[in-house]
Amino acid sequence: MNHDGDAGVSGSLAKVLADVAAERVAQDERFGMQVLPDGTGAGHRMAESVLARRETETAAEGGTLTWRHILMEEVLEAFAESDPERLRAELIQVAAVAVKWSQALDRRP
Repeated sequence: MNHDGDAGVSGSLAKVLADVAAERVAQDERFGMQVLPDGTGAGHRMAESVLARRETETAAEGGTLTWRHILMEEVLEAFAESDPERLRAELIQVAAVAVKWSQALDRRP
C-alpha cells in the first residue's frame, strides 16, 4: 500500500493543499489579520466531544461510519481543548481530516 498522502491519486495531496493555501490567502484579503480569542475549553464542550466519539465508534462498529462522523469528532475535540499546544494539535487533526475527505471527493467518478 502506498502511504504518500496522495490517497491513490497522484498529486492529490499537493492539489488539495494548494487549494487550502489559496483559500487562506483569500481569507486574508477579505478579512485581514484577525486576532480573536479561541473560545474553546468550556465544560459542555467536553461532553459534546465524548458524545461525538461515542457516535463515531458506534457508527464504525455498525458499518455506517461517514466522513461527517470523523470530522465532527475532531472538531468537537478541538472545541473542548483549552491548552494552546493541545488545541493546535487538534486543529491540525481537523485540517488533516478535511484534506483527506476532500481527496476522497476527488477520487469519486
